[in-house]
Amino acid sequence: MDREFYVYILASRKNGTLYIGVTSNLIKRIWEHKNNQADGFTKKYQVHQLVYYERHESAESAIHREKRLKEWQRQWKIELIEAGNPDWRDLYSYITGSRDQVAG
Repeated sequence: MDREFYVYILASRKNGTLYIGVTSNLIKRIWEHKNNQADGFTKKYQVHQLVYYERHESAESAIHREKRLKEWQRQWKIELIEAGNPDWRDLYSYITGSRDQVAG
């Protein structure tokens, strides 16, 4: 059975604090962030809004992408978010509404 991996960006609000992470279970991981089950940065700074995600076919690919995004300038990250989500909507409801909508 093939597993999927995700790179995601959370925000505290539009143009707010950003967090980049990687997971093999996007719905569960975002739920953990939203419910302060993940100690650390997102809990401390209330970074709970899923504003961007992308699917990868391997853990290696996802981890490589996460590391690259973390090196990006802030403006590039904002442009990436706004290219697919110009209103900075919380995408969590989309990924929980239907498994078909999980692909980013």
